[in-house]
Amino acid sequence: PLIRQEPIEENKLNPEDNVEEFTLLPEQSLKYFEKEADFLYKHPDYSLVANIGGTALGDIAVVPGPALKQPKGIRDFEEWYISLIKRKDYIHEVYFMQTEVSLKNIESLKQAVSNKIDVFLVTDADFGTQRSQFISNELYNELYKPFHKKINDWIHKNTTWKTFIHSCGAVEKLIPEFIDAGFDILNPVQLSAEGMDAKSLKEKYGDKLVFWGGGVDTQKTLPFGTKEEVAQQVKERIEIFSKGGGFVFNAIHNIQAKTPVENIAAMIETVKNYRI
Repeated sequence: PLIRQEPIEENKLNPEDNVEEFTLLPEQSLKYFEKEADFLYKHPDYSLVANIGGTALGDIAVVPGPALKQPKGIRDFEEWYISLIKRKDYIHEVYFMQTEVSLKNIESLKQAVSNKIDVFLVTDADFGTQRSQFISNELYNELYKPFHKKINDWIHKNTTWKTFIHSCGAVEKLIPEFIDAGFDILNPVQLSAEGMDAKSLKEKYGDKLVFWGGGVDTQKTLPFGTKEEVAQQVKERIEIFSKGGGFVFNAIHNIQAKTPVENIAAMIETVKNYRI
């Protein structure tokens, strides 16, 4: 893993050091978004999904400061997770400042593209592992939920955009918190993780949340199954999640290297059959 951690001196830790990379969107970027949104909006067969970066609190891919020459603050993966318990006030302040910048950027984006956006990706910071959660519900409610809710509430009050949370892993117990925080869409719906049963998820949350994913398992079925097994799983997942709406077909996360082309074709063809 990438570790860019200077020795920590507790009495010198400054939350501002961990938000150095989160800055206001430059005018050039806003003009680019405006141009792209105008172009894509003229092609109504497609949905427009936007992400401006910087809104995902605690995104572990960003914590090391890969875009910074000499990142300061807490930049080691392990130390960051320890800080969620050991330095809650510090993390809370980091998230507060990051959220304030994010809200200004979201407002600027809205002014640039108006309601041409359909979906806004708020966070892709994972909260689940294969078997459990990274953090408890209590810790999510304390450190993340207030800021997620603040962002989602602003978007819902000021735009027509739907808000999107990406979190891999076993997050079934956190889903009620995600809904309460104002998220409209959950991705990637990792059904191969503990407690993530398709029928149960649809029954419990299908009237409150759009499932964007879960269409086929990319850990086992798609890379290692037969094309018949792929088609059967895609069929089953569509039948479960599509009832009553609230489903966007997608594989569970990215298609992995060396996945047989015929399996990918079987997935696509099965989806096409349901769209006829």
